[in-house]
Amino acid sequence: MQADLGKNFFELFGLPTRFDVDATDLASRYRELQRRFHPDRFAAAPESERRLSMQMTAQINGAYQTLRDPVARARYLLGLQGIDTNEETDTRMDPAFLMEQMEWRENLDEIRQADNPRKRLMELADRIEQSMQDKIGQFRQAIGRDAPEDTGKARNIVREMQFLEKMRQEIDNLEEELAL
Repeated sequence: MQADLGKNFFELFGLPTRFDVDATDLASRYRELQRRFHPDRFAAAPESERRLSMQMTAQINGAYQTLRDPVARARYLLGLQGIDTNEETDTRMDPAFLMEQMEWRENLDEIRQADNPRKRLMELADRIEQSMQDKIGQFRQAIGRDAPEDTGKARNIVREMQFLEKMRQEIDNLEEELAL
C-alpha cells in the first residue's frame, strides 16, 4: 500500500489548493479513495498495512468533511497559510456585523413567541443564507490576493461565517422544536 499521511487535504484528493471545489468531483474522489484504502481490502494484510489503512481512512474522512463544508474549508485554507482564526481568544468583530448578529438573535427569540413562526423562521433562514453567500464571495476575493491586509480580512470573514453557521444550526433546532 502506498499512502502518504503527510499530504494536506487538497493534495490527498488531488485537488488544487484553492477555495472553490467542485462538490461532485470531490465526492467522486472521496469514493475512489475510500475504495482504495478501505480496511476490508486489507483484512488479510500484515498488521502495519491494516493500521495504515485505518489511518488513511480516518484522514480521508476528515479531509472530506473539511473540504465539503465551505466554512471548514475556509478555516483550513487559512491554517495552511499559518493563520489562526483565534475565535477562542479574539472576540473583536466588525461593529456592523455585531449589530446584525444581535438583530438576528432578537428575531429568533421573537419567532419562538410568534403566531406564525414557520413563515418568519423561513424568512430569517433566507436572510442568513444570503449573508452566508455574501461572506463566501467576500472570502473568495480576499483569499485570492496575497496582501497581508487581505489575509486579515479573510480571517475576519471566516469568523463571521462561523457565526452564520451557528445561526443556521439554531434555526434548524428551532424548526425541529416547532415540528413537535
